[in-house]
Amino acid sequence: MKPLVLPAPDRGEDLRVRVSAPVTGGGLPIVLFTHGYGSSLEGYGPLTDYWAARGFAVIQPTHLDSRTVGLPEGDPRTPRIWRLRSADLRRILDGLDALEAAVPGLGGRLDRSRVAVAGHSFGGQTAGTLLGLRVRDPGTAEAPDLSDPRVKAGVLLATAGRGGTDLTPFAAEQFPFMNPDFTHLTTPALVVAGDRDDSPLSVRGPEWTADPYHLSPGAEGLLTLYGAEHSLGGIPGYEAAETTDENPARLALLQQVTWAYLRHALGIDSSGWTAARRALEGGTHPLGRLDTKEGAGRRP
Repeated sequence: MKPLVLPAPDRGEDLRVRVSAPVTGGGLPIVLFTHGYGSSLEGYGPLTDYWAARGFAVIQPTHLDSRTVGLPEGDPRTPRIWRLRSADLRRILDGLDALEAAVPGLGGRLDRSRVAVAGHSFGGQTAGTLLGLRVRDPGTAEAPDLSDPRVKAGVLLATAGRGGTDLTPFAAEQFPFMNPDFTHLTTPALVVAGDRDDSPLSVRGPEWTADPYHLSPGAEGLLTLYGAEHSLGGIPGYEAAETTDENPARLALLQQVTWAYLRHALGIDSSGWTAARRALEGGTHPLGRLDTKEGAGRRP
């Protein structure tokens, strides 16, 4: 169902969302998916459709940086978009009753005790804030705690690493909020990185997007996809122009491992995650490697 609208008078634009869920079945765990810079609720079907077809209710907002919103140059909200994105996700959690009522047949079928967040690129930082990642506000120099106890797990896809001197001069000027502090990210998370994701925003190369795993106490796993660029094999959308590394086999692996991790982290079933670890740990798989940290992640 799309677009569903949640009133947001303090945002300047009502929040539009898409809900994808199985037609039947109850106790559906929830995944909030936050898009990369410029995308919208229309994106990321290769992932969100896969999860929804296998038992999840997936909710996708359109953030204010979306090309479909078209904020004018110099809009006063632009410096705060990183924070407004986090507020969008909390607005969805606060508005689950309204969303449930707006989707025919969905009423009473959501499991609100099992909520995860996932995001790609800029969306990875947004998802991370609900898991405990903190961002120093360029305007106030404060690093507010935007975590949400309703969120039990996360998946961070091609997400920015450390800021400061790790940023290119362009990134430091254009994205002053890109200075994440991972030390408080204690909620369980899976980090996904491509070993050819050489971001123009960092001077460090592809290893930069592995920082959320190495620097976050809650990050349990790092899935490194061989040959993957920023699109990780094709997650931005079906036939999306920004996919520079289209690879159906790589995409299928990512679909399977993220689904298995979400089921594991939300306490549904760990057999798929155990199988993924067995197949991918050790670096012998042709498509990728899975590293894990024992004891990481603080579960309620």
